[in-house]
Amino acid sequence: MTIIEYYTDGACHGNPGPGGWAFCCLDPILEKSGFEKHTTNNRMELMAVIRSFETMEKNKKYIIYTDSQYVYKGITEWRHSWKKNGWKNSKKRVVENLDLWKRLDELVECHENVKYQWIRGHNGKEGNEKADRLANEAILSGK
Repeated sequence: MTIIEYYTDGACHGNPGPGGWAFCCLDPILEKSGFEKHTTNNRMELMAVIRSFETMEKNKKYIIYTDSQYVYKGITEWRHSWKKNGWKNSKKRVVENLDLWKRLDELVECHENVKYQWIRGHNGKEGNEKADRLANEAILSGK
């Protein structure tokens, strides 16, 4: 079975400030992006992954690439402890961006055919560079 690769990225001009999220798939070609007037970079990184899930079909295999350690470790490691501890982090504080983490957790649990991979940002990899460009264009266009 073919594995479909998604590249995700978030951007923020100021943190907080205006932000953009984006994801792209090179084969088959698919790209989406969005804008928020006042947000943080971490929220935009999360939104990019959430929006990519919303386009996935259950009977296909995927890999999501992210250049965000926050998102990668949150999905693969931290969320399990957070859930067990009532969505509190190791400092006993409510997890930041809880609304998005809960939404993402539901999506991750419903899509068992998805793998996650961290990649270094601005590494020259076409999909990663395109997602970054789309997220920044979303900020500039305000859309």
